[in-house]
Amino acid sequence: MSSVIAATRFSVLDRSRTREGRTNAEALRDTVRLAQDLEPLGYHRFWVSEHHGVPGVAGSAPTVLAAAVAAATRTIRVGTGGVMLPNHRPLVVAEQFGVLESLFPGRIDMGLGRSVGFTDGVRRALGRDKGDAEDFAGQLQELLGWFRGTSPTGVRARPAEGLTVPPFVLAMGEGAAIAARAGLPMVIGDLRDRERMRRGIDHYRAHFRPSPWASEPYVVVSGTVAVAATDEDARRLLVPEAWSMAYSRTHGTFPPLEPAGRVESRTMTAKERGLYESGLTGHLAGTEERVAHELETVLKETGAQEVLVTTSTYDRAALLDSYRRLARIFTA
Repeated sequence: MSSVIAATRFSVLDRSRTREGRTNAEALRDTVRLAQDLEPLGYHRFWVSEHHGVPGVAGSAPTVLAAAVAAATRTIRVGTGGVMLPNHRPLVVAEQFGVLESLFPGRIDMGLGRSVGFTDGVRRALGRDKGDAEDFAGQLQELLGWFRGTSPTGVRARPAEGLTVPPFVLAMGEGAAIAARAGLPMVIGDLRDRERMRRGIDHYRAHFRPSPWASEPYVVVSGTVAVAATDEDARRLLVPEAWSMAYSRTHGTFPPLEPAGRVESRTMTAKERGLYESGLTGHLAGTEERVAHELETVLKETGAQEVLVTTSTYDRAALLDSYRRLARIFTA
């Protein structure tokens, strides 16, 4: 194993993707089970996500799901990737993470994003609009203030006040600049657009201001990593998600994952085919040897301290095998 891989932490974000013919409840239980399976393999964190009104994702309440994951595990760090702060009042988010940290001390991470609902209907249901994301920096400072007891309201966030829950900013668009000004660790994706990712990382490091939460920049790069016995098997792991993304771009809704074989035999329009083929490219996918080489390249290019793997596929056994093979790369 290369020294750069050995020095890097590896973590997982599972988005509780629903699968065709399976229930939302099964998707959520799959997430908890995956965390249990990954804990002994050496992964550093296990994060869950927030989506609203999306047929293909069961994870709508990340702090609730994080509690279930933390209760089912013992040592792996557990958190959110992320709570979408514009959707919530910062006081309520602080209280939720305060409860999590109180129940599972020293294991909870607070990953925070600036996205609002996926569609106009979801945004209306949440009582939000696209403009709410513009005040993410202010919402972030308000949230952190609840932990430090600095709210000008005179209200105290219990049990959050006085607790230390590591915050991370999910950096999409303006996120890198916001993370740098706030002095927070940054999670940035995706691996398919390396140049844009490097620009974001360079900006973050150049403008980072030390804070009580972090004395120096901390970069987590995020993306899909698929490892299998052959390059072709690894590529097939990418097929269900690539089709789901292509379908969402052409039909406006994000569907449950289908088996790879059915997707590969599907008749697609030219636009669907183009988006689908694009969705299969740019990821780290292949045998252990190939992925180890590509990981080393990415880590040398970015100087990242951590990799957050976000792979989704229909075949959960193949997904777990991929994570086991990846663990062999970074623990060899």
